[in-house]
Amino acid sequence: MAFMSSKQETGQDVHIYYEDLGQGKPVVFIHGWPLNSKMWEYQVTALIQHGYRCIIYDRRGFGKSDRPGGPYDYDAMAGDLKAIIDGLGLNDITLIGFSMGGGEVARYFSKYGGERVAKVVLVSAVTPYMLKTNDNPEGVPKEVFEGMTEGILADRPAFMQEFNKEFFGVNFLKHPVSDAFLTAALVQQADASPIATLECAKAFAFTDFRADVKKINVPTLIIHGSADKIVPINTSSDQTAKLIPGATFKVYDGAPHGLWMTHKDELNKDLIDFMQAT
Repeated sequence: MAFMSSKQETGQDVHIYYEDLGQGKPVVFIHGWPLNSKMWEYQVTALIQHGYRCIIYDRRGFGKSDRPGGPYDYDAMAGDLKAIIDGLGLNDITLIGFSMGGGEVARYFSKYGGERVAKVVLVSAVTPYMLKTNDNPEGVPKEVFEGMTEGILADRPAFMQEFNKEFFGVNFLKHPVSDAFLTAALVQQADASPIATLECAKAFAFTDFRADVKKINVPTLIIHGSADKIVPINTSSDQTAKLIPGATFKVYDGAPHGLWMTHKDELNKDLIDFMQAT
């Protein structure tokens, strides 16, 4: 457990918190918004037992990493990922990005050529482009993201509490995660930098990854829930699967956005099977 220094093109030095656990082929996990690397505990625990080395890290502005005023664009965040990979001397990596983290994966390939990466997994990822535009009719209307910003600025904990219900598919009839788990998630979210929370929301909402995704040239597994209300599957993974030749696309029927928890056993099995395949 340590910090890696990520030197940005602006000359800014940002310290990124990471944990390096287990032995074997390396797996680097990139967490989603607005959580931190703790979200991966159920995957890390399982993969270590199957002989993998798991590296998790907190995105700038979240968890134990530095909380600069900026930048929080994907070039900066892909640079932080590169700092972890280079600093630890990793090779033959499986790179796993959840939700917002899928953007870092795509930008890492377009900006750095996917150096040292052997396989990619995109889970509930925001790629290739979230925003509805004339040439992206399946996207999410701008007003939805504006409403998120208004909610965060008005009462961030209250916004996150309601947001988590859709995130994990909680309603009157279904309660796929415990109240204790929802409380723990809210603690992670409330602890994040308010500036990072807002700026990262803008980044994943308005960044066009269509050209970046086309640069992914290694075996790729795409996983998404059919009932995802945070990152709708028709906006995201349906389109990403068309842009990555040969990608394996698995749809979890009825799964919400936070399927890494609600469908953790199924996800862990699919991750291990994919990484073990030649």
